[in-house]
Amino acid sequence: MNYSDLVAVRMEHAVTRVTKTVFPGRTNHHNTLFGGEALAWMDEAAFIAATRFCRKPLVTVSSDRVDFKEAIPAGTIIELVAKIEHVGRTSIRVQVDIFVENMYNDDQHKAISGTFTFVALGPDRKPTPVLGDMTV
Repeated sequence: MNYSDLVAVRMEHAVTRVTKTVFPGRTNHHNTLFGGEALAWMDEAAFIAATRFCRKPLVTVSSDRVDFKEAIPAGTIIELVAKIEHVGRTSIRVQVDIFVENMYNDDQHKAISGTFTFVALGPDRKPTPVLGDMTV
């Protein structure tokens, strides 16, 4: 299998979906999800997707342009969808979208989106090739 086929197969396998409910303990004084809580959830979903892609130790090196298009109210269901967007030599960029839906009707739509970049680490804790000798 050539490199681009390997990347495509691993990207598809790495798609990560996490579903959560927004309870009052995670909200601010406006009764909407804390932005920091959303960022933590996004980083975690991105980390899972990146780890599933390369199966190596990773560290977050940046979160880029997170757009909060809509406040997420308490009492809603959210779904985080993380997908590998770009694979570099030692880094992986992951797109994460948060979709919100009311518990009592079918109106899921995107509320927040952003990208997170990770670097793969070798046993010496230094950057290492993301795929290296990886196979499907």
